[in-house]
Amino acid sequence: MAAFRVQDAAGRRLDEIHVYARDTWGAAQIDSYIRALFAQFDAIATRDAAWRVIPAEFGLNGYYCRFEHHYMYWRVLNDGAVGIVTILHERMHQMDRFREG
Repeated sequence: MAAFRVQDAAGRRLDEIHVYARDTWGAAQIDSYIRALFAQFDAIATRDAAWRVIPAEFGLNGYYCRFEHHYMYWRVLNDGAVGIVTILHERMHQMDRFREG
């Protein structure tokens, strides 16, 4: 089984997603969505999800995919595991938020 690790910035984004969604839609729906996010991380690690190269204008090496209303960004770590770098809502300005991570 391929491994993934949630990096610090992605962990903070998960916390933000959890709080916002819990306050907006309730605990049951957010629990389901968080489980789905982690299932997508696993799909990324096993390459069952699309690996799109981050555009050159970002100035960073890595990959991304869209999941529901979020974009997930990751890179391959030295040990071969996938490092989930950040998770951004589709409305967020991608370049500014990605560089914060």
